[in-house]
Amino acid sequence: MSYNIPANTDQNQFTDPDESREQLRKRVSKHPELEYQPLGLSEEGRPLYAVEFGEGPLRVSLLAGAHSDEPVGPETLRLFINTLMAESGQKSIKKLKETFTFHIIPHINPDGEAVNWQWIRKWPDMDSYLQHAFREQPGRDLEFGYPNMRVENRLVSSYLRSQGTFDLHMSLHGMAFSEGLMLLIERHWIDQTESLRNHFKALADQNGLPLHDHDRGGEKGFKYIAPGFSTTPEGRAMRQHFENKGDTETAQKFHLSSMEYVRSLGGSPLCLVTELPLFLVAFKEEPEKTEPDQPEAYLSLKEKIPLLRKRRSQGESFDDLLAPYKFTSLPLSTALSIQFRTIEAALELIEEA
Repeated sequence: MSYNIPANTDQNQFTDPDESREQLRKRVSKHPELEYQPLGLSEEGRPLYAVEFGEGPLRVSLLAGAHSDEPVGPETLRLFINTLMAESGQKSIKKLKETFTFHIIPHINPDGEAVNWQWIRKWPDMDSYLQHAFREQPGRDLEFGYPNMRVENRLVSSYLRSQGTFDLHMSLHGMAFSEGLMLLIERHWIDQTESLRNHFKALADQNGLPLHDHDRGGEKGFKYIAPGFSTTPEGRAMRQHFENKGDTETAQKFHLSSMEYVRSLGGSPLCLVTELPLFLVAFKEEPEKTEPDQPEAYLSLKEKIPLLRKRRSQGESFDDLLAPYKFTSLPLSTALSIQFRTIEAALELIEEA
């Protein structure tokens, strides 16, 4: 079945995390078809929670916020939950309820979200992003902390383990800068996802957006599938990457990813990671491409980011560093729509499979 979930994805500002969290708790608690599950408190005492919906045989895990400077994923899942409530009478929502059982954790990293709110509330101000963006380093990176690196990992792991096996797991992510959209696919499902990849490419085309074409040669477990598509990274590959560089201290900071952890629970779940940029980057004057499958504007900018942040923090000009590039913010409404339609396509795939 084709799921056209009737969501209002037209918003262009992020919702206040504290207000939306409390509003969602109250609304879900009063809705007869959804269940609010408190998971516990973060390191700084903020609540983590899951929302459950549906009674179907196919089990779905949706979570976001692992990297706290990637706010579109959590916004997507909050909207997804609100849509399930607001549109519960719609045929497509009734079909979702009959076919799937959802376990949704909108934000696994509320402490990091609070730190990043300084720039998220000013979106799409890139200067504010450069000044205030915060991202956890290895050893604090929740995506590679399963099952028990941090308290948040322990809470999420315990909850997922209590639910048994899954048929679909999606961790919604993002990129600060990229040359287009990416979808990461767990390696065991590569051959079964041609229709999903075609759908994702069509979404990019419909929105006039390129795909982020980056062949990393298997580095850190990113196996190239096609333009815009790579495999999901794995903790083992991350550790091996740093061990090969002689950095055993960093290697030891990588544990299982959420995708690996969900697979360890049994079954053969389709695991996906969405990667949508906050800002699209390109050269103002596109040079002749020297290497295929390499995002040259992105890689060039990436090398300058540390110096750019240093100058920004010291109040020095960094205009010369940004001069070769043109930047385009990806509208939140567009990003929400793409996330929604990707979730729909993944649901259709596992139903068919």
